[in-house]
Amino acid sequence: MSKTITVRGVRDGDFPQWRTLYRGYADFYRVEQTEEAAERVWAWVNDPSHEVNVLVAEDGDGRLIGLAHYRPFARPLSATTGCYLDDLFVDPAHRGSGAADRLLAVLREIAAERGWSVVRWITADDNHRARAKYDQVATRTMWVTYDMAPDR
Repeated sequence: MSKTITVRGVRDGDFPQWRTLYRGYADFYRVEQTEEAAERVWAWVNDPSHEVNVLVAEDGDGRLIGLAHYRPFARPLSATTGCYLDDLFVDPAHRGSGAADRLLAVLREIAAERGWSVVRWITADDNHRARAKYDQVATRTMWVTYDMAPDR
């Protein structure tokens, strides 16, 4: 395994490797994800006018080993814009390689360049390995998250 990790945006030919990573992320959280849904997200991250962006971690051999989907979000109370990290995933074979550190560091740099006030994300309570990493680079908040389905 190569020790060199580069973080960059996606390129046209990255879809198969990105899809493998994104499938791994969905499987980790036991979320059924259709090919149609994945293709929609791919279209979003390749549309400069869409709010969702992606970073990928690439090893020295050109293999994608991690991804981070992120987007700006308005913070009315502080009258600022923050960055929301929707998805962060590193291939299990490459965990501990520094890929998550590099993805988070580049996201922090992007937030600083764009004047965003915070980088925020959630994770599952039982995602102990990820939480150990997050505790090293961020502050756990006191906020409890709720989901409310719209009327159908």
